[in-house]
Amino acid sequence: MEKELSAEQIQAFLQGISVPPQPQIMVDLQFEQYMPNPDLKAIARLISQDPGLSGALLKIVNSPYFGLANRIGSIQRAVNLLGSRSVINMVNALSIRGEMSDETIVTLNRFWDTAQDVAMTSLTLAKRIGYESVDEAYTLGLFHNCGIPLMLKRFPDYMTVLEESYAKASGEQRIVDTENRLLNTNHAVVGYYTAKSWNLPLHLCDAIANHHNALAIFAEDNDRDAQLKNLLAILKMAEHICRCYQVLGNQSEDHEWQSIEPLILDYVGLSGYDFESLRESIRDLGAA
Repeated sequence: MEKELSAEQIQAFLQGISVPPQPQIMVDLQFEQYMPNPDLKAIARLISQDPGLSGALLKIVNSPYFGLANRIGSIQRAVNLLGSRSVINMVNALSIRGEMSDETIVTLNRFWDTAQDVAMTSLTLAKRIGYESVDEAYTLGLFHNCGIPLMLKRFPDYMTVLEESYAKASGEQRIVDTENRLLNTNHAVVGYYTAKSWNLPLHLCDAIANHHNALAIFAEDNDRDAQLKNLLAILKMAEHICRCYQVLGNQSEDHEWQSIEPLILDYVGLSGYDFESLRESIRDLGAA
């Protein structure tokens, strides 16, 4: 079922919070739309690599206009529902929102690169450990740090604060605690409200809000938050495998992972040796 949307409708949907899309992906999408028969699969593949584009897409498809019974987190399904013409209108609307400076692009490359890597690794891990909702694992991996570009826009020295946050993360000291102390907010909270504005399923929004609260969540010995724990277990393994502590935190060691590793591996039923083998096989495959 496709519902073609006009450029004016697209503009109305896209009002509010937005994460800048990657320039190169915008170029590739512009090229694809000028083909005689735009390839919807190729368009979906490009969009699924970018948090900003994927967020805008899901915001539109999960809006009351489409009347879906349940909000969806699958980017491929969203592209199919929207159709090529409406997707192209969305891309064109986002492409005229202003250019970024070279310095901003270089800084955001750290965010974009980890988003793609963590999403792909989350997908691979979900398949390997038998998690059914592999699309949701991918979506969470793509969106979990969507608050970072908005924090950077509000606080020009934010990446310095983020590096300090990773450096001080250990035991009970969470990454977001340093951000809260210095900035009175953090990228997980901002990411939560961004995801809500994009109409993401609420359990994915909750996972984004809690992705640096894993120690407390996995220390609770109950099944009340099984869905949240499943998603966070995959995400935290993926972040470690993708070395987010190096790319985003500029650290040589993953302090956060050291504090939560036993709890998460016990939850998913992996030994340290099993996880090490899994990590190396995923890196060898180039998923991370």
